[in-house]
Amino acid sequence: MKLEPKATIQIQKPVEEVFEGIVNPEIMTKYFISESSGPLESGKEVLWKFPEFEDRFTIKEIKIEANRSISFVWDPETVVKILLEKSQDNSTIVRVNEHGKEMNEENLKWALENSGDGQISLPV
Repeated sequence: MKLEPKATIQIQKPVEEVFEGIVNPEIMTKYFISESSGPLESGKEVLWKFPEFEDRFTIKEIKIEANRSISFVWDPETVVKILLEKSQDNSTIVRVNEHGKEMNEENLKWALENSGDGQISLPV
């Protein structure tokens, strides 16, 4: 059985700004990562460093659809998909889905920490 944490947030910025804030390491390093070897671009690989970890993590299999979606693999078991939806008030709904990890106690803890709104899908 695979775990699938999901998180959804509304950001009071236009979708173009939110997209740029995810793919541009100069912006990402202000709120999520401490270092990046480059921007997220389809077909490329980048290295991310988080302030709370010594290791660097390879981000690969990057697929970008400008202002709509971003997906990548950031560990051998985890595919991340980010969907951006423009709202009528010009804000952006961001939906993050991570999947691929097997169901066990350690991964369940990870899934709960990564699901901002508490949604975890457990396929039957």
